[in-house]
Amino acid sequence: MTTAPDVSVVVAVYNTMPYLTECLNSLVGQTIGLDRLEIVAVDDGSTDESGAELDRFAAKYPGTVKVIHQANSGGPAAPSNKALDVATGRFVYFIGSDDYLGEEALARMVGYADEHGSDVVIGKMVGTNGRYVHQKLYKKNDPDIHLFRSDLPFTLANTKLFRRSLVEEHGLRFPEDLPVGSDQPFTIEACVRARKISVLSDYTFYYAVKRGDASNITYRADHLSRLRCTASIMKHAASLVEAGPDRDALFKRHFTWELAKLVQDDFPALDVDTRRQVCAGIAALADEYLTDELRDSLDVKRRVRICLAQAGAVDDLVRAVTEEAEHGAPPFHLEDGRAYALYPGFRDEALGLPDRVYELVGEAVPGRLAQGTKLVAAEWDQAGDDLRLVLTARVGVLGDTGSLAVRLARGAMPKGADKPGARRLSADHELPAKEGEFEYATTEDGRGTTLRARVPVHPVKAKLGVRVYVDVAGSTYEIPVKTGGKPLPLARRWRQAVPYRVAANQNPKGRLVITTAPLWETKTGAGKRLRHMLSRLKRKVIR
Repeated sequence: MTTAPDVSVVVAVYNTMPYLTECLNSLVGQTIGLDRLEIVAVDDGSTDESGAELDRFAAKYPGTVKVIHQANSGGPAAPSNKALDVATGRFVYFIGSDDYLGEEALARMVGYADEHGSDVVIGKMVGTNGRYVHQKLYKKNDPDIHLFRSDLPFTLANTKLFRRSLVEEHGLRFPEDLPVGSDQPFTIEACVRARKISVLSDYTFYYAVKRGDASNITYRADHLSRLRCTASIMKHAASLVEAGPDRDALFKRHFTWELAKLVQDDFPALDVDTRRQVCAGIAALADEYLTDELRDSLDVKRRVRICLAQAGAVDDLVRAVTEEAEHGAPPFHLEDGRAYALYPGFRDEALGLPDRVYELVGEAVPGRLAQGTKLVAAEWDQAGDDLRLVLTARVGVLGDTGSLAVRLARGAMPKGADKPGARRLSADHELPAKEGEFEYATTEDGRGTTLRARVPVHPVKAKLGVRVYVDVAGSTYEIPVKTGGKPLPLARRWRQAVPYRVAANQNPKGRLVITTAPLWETKTGAGKRLRHMLSRLKRKVIR
């Protein structure tokens, strides 16, 4: 009697040459060995050389590679279902025909599933050629994760190891009427039914390839197709998971990912009727599934766009997208210890959206603050031995701006602040001294505050970062001031008795730094050597 292979790898194929060759080579080269492996590849009516390439591998590996040819079905669901009908392995694994595996991938996953009794094993997946792959799930190996209390909802592709008995017991198959996202209902139900789900993060198991022509089907579907597919996925998931925190945890993915993508920068370019249909579709899903708790868990940008669509405010939504694309993030309105993003529709009585939609709710916003902070001018103001830095900056906040200040800080910003361009400070962080005089005025365009600061410069040897500090929604943020190509004041000498030199420069990260030092300094090492030589000479004279 022939022993069943440990794993059947399902490959749905449609016009993926030359990527297909690397995919198949990565499978037959697996360290698990050909005797423990079955590859079931279904050619879904390819019109390139994919079918011939599959036949070549089947001839070369007759005991391992099985090939089925069929007419084109329009998506990966039907060929995947066909492969499941003939798979014989204890486990089944799905791979995109333009992707490839690390050579130890299958051996590691099957071994881990056997060791821990896992029904689903998820191996670390990375993107290539600019393909985005969510990474938060892959922090560490974990033999037992929970669908609703982990980052698994953001990793719902079917590129996982599934126990085939689980698949057959529950009749899991892919819906063939969804051109995109057909793997999600399969994956969600498998994870809901699984006794144990494991994740492996200590090896790169899967390489997801973005084709050079971006022709993966996900990149080709239009807005209304994606909307219809998302609605179908959410309806299926809702039939498996009752309303409550678990469903919210799952649907947070769909509101922040699939639905939010429908109202990104390309939304204003859609025709009027399509924009209306997209908003109506989002509204129907939000009315059904967007609880207050789930709404508040979304970041403010996505929350506002989803809620504008839900309210049918198509023109306001277009304006929100367009203005952010042209001018960056909107300013924050600070009021009574709270902060609101001033997107269109804020406190519009006719629209009637609650302030909570626009409020920053437990989210850090250093990138948005950095984006809205610009240097306007910098100069010195000297009176005798007193020197001040007079700095004018535009900051993207309005309302209660009394916390705004410019301070001179010692030490470099941490590297973690480089990408956002600012950072949120911990409650126990010791701030530099607040010195000087500050004036505030609303900018002419009404999108920010002009801060004019007169900050004293002290006669010490120091390198000081020029930074803006502001309190937003209960947290203090530190924003290094970037020069932005603005002219800087020339270096100068100041003070008479002990003259100092002060200079304003741009550091390698484009940030404004003030350097102060005595004009003349005795080199410590040289002075020490001179005293040592004089001492030796004195001893020689005494002798």
